[in-house]
Amino acid sequence: MDRNADKGATFRKLHEKTFVIPNPWDVGTAKFLASLGFEALATTSAGYAFSRGLPDGGVSFDEMISHCRELVTSVDLPVSADLEHGRGDSPEDAAATIVAAEAAGLAGCSIEDSTGDPADPIYDFGLAVERVAAAVEAARGLKRDFVFTARAENFLWGRTDLDDTIRRLQAFEKAGADVLYAPALGDVETVRTVCAAVNRPVNVLAASGMSVAELAEAGAKRISVGSKLTTAAFGAVEAAAREMLDQGTFEYARKGASFAALQKLYGEAR
Repeated sequence: MDRNADKGATFRKLHEKTFVIPNPWDVGTAKFLASLGFEALATTSAGYAFSRGLPDGGVSFDEMISHCRELVTSVDLPVSADLEHGRGDSPEDAAATIVAAEAAGLAGCSIEDSTGDPADPIYDFGLAVERVAAAVEAARGLKRDFVFTARAENFLWGRTDLDDTIRRLQAFEKAGADVLYAPALGDVETVRTVCAAVNRPVNVLAASGMSVAELAEAGAKRISVGSKLTTAAFGAVEAAAREMLDQGTFEYARKGASFAALQKLYGEAR
């Protein structure tokens, strides 16, 4: 039996409640997070890029798909992918992105309305909607269930235009997107406003000062953390390095995960 056959359906059903989906950046963190009891995982474009010594946006589409395939085969959980703006700019590229994502065994993926060009970061409204519609059509043509998330990136690029963000999300919903996502909403009340404006499940990028309970009450169904686990890990390494360099001590080791537990986990997972 195809081990990916039911993952899309399983992933879709999760959106009937509020759940947290963490973002591993490699096989080790994927297996580790799966072992802790999460019900699904999502890739992080920035986290993977940083692990490769590259900036966010610096990984090619084909390499990102290869990374996704590696994560999918490492765990039994549904995996959704952050595929940035996809294979390219056109609606046809958006459709091809979905086909490639499904072939990698993913249960779902997101595509942004961001161009990847800092000088002109957001696609025109019409093109953004056409891209979503093409992605939806491709997803509906797959043999397996596949959860497509459409992202409105205004807030990530400093365009704090809530009205335009909601207009885009509503258009993406009308085009058939399964899940809607506007990352970097700054507070729970803004999340509430977005959730009230649409009828599809909303993914929220969690931030300091928010809680699962508050976001659930505001209407969020899926809560992701983006690159925050990656930056937390780098922060822990930085703090340990500073301690060694500045103080000549190694107390950071008291806070680390158990070597024996990790050895056991990865030994059993082979």
